[in-house]
Amino acid sequence: MSEMVQQQMADAGVGRPRGMSSIKEVLGSWGDIRQLLRGGQSGSIVPVVIPKDNRGLRWLTLVWIALWLFATGAISATTDADWLMVPAVLGAVLALALAALWWWRSSIVEIEEGTVGVLTKFGAIAGPGLMPGRHYLWHPWARVAYVVDVTTEIPYNAPVLACPTHENVPLKSIEFFLKFRILDAVQFVQTIGAGNFDLVLSNSVQDAIRQRSRMVRTERAYDLRGSDVADMQELLNRQLARYGVQILGCNIPDVQLPTQYRQHISTRERVAKELSAYEKEWELTRKRRIDTLLMDIERSKKVRDAKVIEVNASLNKARKDVAQMLEEQETEAQRVKYEIETRGRTNLVAAQGEARAQEQLATAYRDNRAVLGYELARRRLDVGAQLANSAPQPVIVQTDGGSGDSSALSTLMLAQLLPQLGQSNGKRAQRAIAQHDDALESLADKAARALDDQK
Repeated sequence: MSEMVQQQMADAGVGRPRGMSSIKEVLGSWGDIRQLLRGGQSGSIVPVVIPKDNRGLRWLTLVWIALWLFATGAISATTDADWLMVPAVLGAVLALALAALWWWRSSIVEIEEGTVGVLTKFGAIAGPGLMPGRHYLWHPWARVAYVVDVTTEIPYNAPVLACPTHENVPLKSIEFFLKFRILDAVQFVQTIGAGNFDLVLSNSVQDAIRQRSRMVRTERAYDLRGSDVADMQELLNRQLARYGVQILGCNIPDVQLPTQYRQHISTRERVAKELSAYEKEWELTRKRRIDTLLMDIERSKKVRDAKVIEVNASLNKARKDVAQMLEEQETEAQRVKYEIETRGRTNLVAAQGEARAQEQLATAYRDNRAVLGYELARRRLDVGAQLANSAPQPVIVQTDGGSGDSSALSTLMLAQLLPQLGQSNGKRAQRAIAQHDDALESLADKAARALDDQK
């Protein structure tokens, strides 16, 4: 049976991609079951172990020996060798005791925690399975054919190669990871077994991955990494439910594109990153400019508010100044009004006094008119006297022959002095006349003003 399992695994390993998990069932002793189920064998996953059963019917040898000893004792009792009866009986009892002990000890089966033992009788599966703990298999042909791990979440990695995309571009590989657990051990070993389950699971995963890759465009192949694969998990659960297996979770950790297309994608990603960096830089610059503009706007608003406050303060001050000026102007107007009224009254009183004084002066002028005529006549006399004093004096030049000075030189000097004397006398006369005229004019002006005032 082990050779058949190994042959199945060898057939299953043909064409298996590198890194793909393999599931198999192995033959092992009861002491190695825990290690095989938890650690696997040669890098393979071992969910099912076929325990080695060394029970057999060898304990029946002691039974046959006991029967032979009983027969020997019975025969010896009928012969002369009756001394052999007691040792034969004791040996038969001891053989039966040893056979019973051997039978009891070989019937004990201990099932590991988290596993289920599949019980068979005469090669057919009997019962729902043995739960963890100690069991006694009294039937000589009852044995535990399989020990199945039903609690461990078994990881399974299935890379799928050359998956075509929507544009029929073969991807280099798609890594697919899942976890499954065997729910019904009897159904699992009865319907499929570990080796066949490996083939079925790998084919189901490849079909699901290829269907998913056909739905994705090549430029968005990297979107498969970490994408939602709940529909694939549901599809796998529907396919594997009849084997007593449940898929607990699955995902796509990695997608590898073809080398040439990966270079193209890397170039595009680099350009996209540079564009994103430029966009971020431009966004930061735009944000910085917007912040600067907002700060300028806020600063302008503050300046505007300060100016508005200053203008309002100036306006209030101007209003106060205008009100104060109006009050001062009104006060000044009242003062000027009172001053004008006072001045008018004063001028009226002064005019009335001056009118009375002029009236008195006119009366006095009429009374003193004779005095003015006298004064004018006296001044005329004074002017006539001044004119008389300034009149030219006759110069008598004696030219008698009896005098001693009758030379031509004296005659010449006399001729030069006479004009000068005449000019000086003429200037005196003119000044006297001018003074007389001024006096007359002043008297005439006084008389005219007196007449005007009188009028």
